[in-house]
Amino acid sequence: MDKQTKIDILTHLVQIDSANDHEQAVADYLQKLLADHGITAKQVETAPGRTNLIAELGKPDAKPVFVLAGHMDTVSFGNLDDWAHDPLSAEVHGDRLYGRGSADMKGSLAAMVIAMIELADSKADFPGRIRLLATVGEEYGAMGSKQLTEAGYVDDVEGMIIGEPTSGDVVYAHNGSLNYTVTSEGKPVHSSMPDQGVNALTNLVKFINAEADLFADVKPSKEVGPLVHSVTVFKSGDQVNTIPGHAELQGNIRATPEFGNGAVIKRLNMIVRGLSSAPGADLSFNVDMSFDPVLTAKDDPLVTLAQSESSEALKHDVALKVIHGATDASEYRKADNQFPIVVLGAGDWENAHKMNEYVELSQFLVMSDVYEQIAQKFLGQHAK
Repeated sequence: MDKQTKIDILTHLVQIDSANDHEQAVADYLQKLLADHGITAKQVETAPGRTNLIAELGKPDAKPVFVLAGHMDTVSFGNLDDWAHDPLSAEVHGDRLYGRGSADMKGSLAAMVIAMIELADSKADFPGRIRLLATVGEEYGAMGSKQLTEAGYVDDVEGMIIGEPTSGDVVYAHNGSLNYTVTSEGKPVHSSMPDQGVNALTNLVKFINAEADLFADVKPSKEVGPLVHSVTVFKSGDQVNTIPGHAELQGNIRATPEFGNGAVIKRLNMIVRGLSSAPGADLSFNVDMSFDPVLTAKDDPLVTLAQSESSEALKHDVALKVIHGATDASEYRKADNQFPIVVLGAGDWENAHKMNEYVELSQFLVMSDVYEQIAQKFLGQHAK
């Protein structure tokens, strides 16, 4: 496939508005594009207008299976006045293509689809199968990868690349991300007689004070560093002369492979139950979203292969890295079948979600070759 055709595919993807929704429009476009090259793909609906896309190369039921995985949604545009280039324009200036999702992660998703097409057009002979998983909702809850995992789409997988923006570096581990809510119920009364009520705010502040040191004994991970925790949202009261009868807060915790989300949840539940045992206190705890930490050993053959192929294509030594965000890998890791996962793609991780988001075309244009080589060589190494 020539350079301009690759850029045209990326342009079309960026011009489709899939900000936190409407992924079916992306799936429709990719499904037709793949069909034009003899690749059958199917859609799996998550909600009206929101469908995952699954496509495969290779003989049915052939093993091993290698997956190229990415998400079709983007975050919202934010304030349009802060954009120098329309977020749906896909304008090219020098080596940069601008637009929402260009880095996170339509650049890598386009490269994965191009890799599938080039392998199909070349009639490449490789053992096993290459599967494309394009998901909905990664930016807000990862409901697509959760759905596909529960439906068994990774039960036969032996290796996976997730195409988040890494500037071609190979990410072998990342933190988890857990969002939670703590609610405090009290008894509202006039502020002139607080002793006759129960101040829900005061009881919730007790949780905040306890949370500050709740994880002080947790040792930093040798791979991803310290467990990070913050209370980020606090709501209570609606009138200054009324003792609040309801208060709630939300927090976010970035867990580690060594002290994972399960251990975090257990400790949060423990402190909430302890505080609620005091007279007049009524606190409850709820997990709103839970991405597990992900770790693939640095010396895993997939990590080594990905680093070698990306270095060769980009003509410099790429690094092995960790990131402190979360990806669809957290859901895929919940499958009973455990397999190595690396995160590798075009674009800068620090550029994701920002105004005037862009992807470097020089990275994007070689990434399809990187994915092709990794997939074929991995399958060859693991052929039965």
